[in-house]
Amino acid sequence: MAKKKDITGDLSTEEKIKEAARQVFTKKGYAATRTRDIAEEAGINLALLNYYFRSKEKLFEIVIMEKMQLLLGKIGPVLTDEKTTIEEKVEDISEHYISTLIANPDIPLFVLGEIRNNPEKFANLIMTKTKIVNSAFFKQLAARRPDIDPLHFIFNMLGLIIFPFIGKPLIQLITGIPSERAVVLMNERKKLIKTWFQAMLDAK
Repeated sequence: MAKKKDITGDLSTEEKIKEAARQVFTKKGYAATRTRDIAEEAGINLALLNYYFRSKEKLFEIVIMEKMQLLLGKIGPVLTDEKTTIEEKVEDISEHYISTLIANPDIPLFVLGEIRNNPEKFANLIMTKTKIVNSAFFKQLAARRPDIDPLHFIFNMLGLIIFPFIGKPLIQLITGIPSERAVVLMNERKKLIKTWFQAMLDAK
């Protein structure tokens, strides 16, 4: 219990509960988490947790919205900016996503898993197909390569950015590279993805 107090010792009771919820939901997922688990992680009793947050659903909504905001909050303005080029957008998106995921390596599996299990919870947080196809980025891709559906480029870009973080534990196990080396490789991808994306655009 002392270790848990160290984690949240300088926080208010409400913030202790939220921090504990972040840790437990990330570790166990929504379905397997009990409010009692969160209370124990925060070092408080269940009655106090219920006083601040009346349900597991409310706490989960707060946690998932924070994580979704980390992933998507800065991407919309980049995609809709009509003044920047395709290459600049790809570089900005790669920089944002990779820096965010290095700092928060738990996000991809947690968010993707919960979206898969509860897509209706996050529909209003995710840029819809209509918004994507009306974005400046989508139109620029369509103009540059009218022979290829722009969604293919978007799928490829997200795969290049996100999948390495999902597969990183397996790659580290197979190759034996330390975590420090893995972070170096991820940072190198910030520039490499722009080069690879350019090659896709120019491919005949």
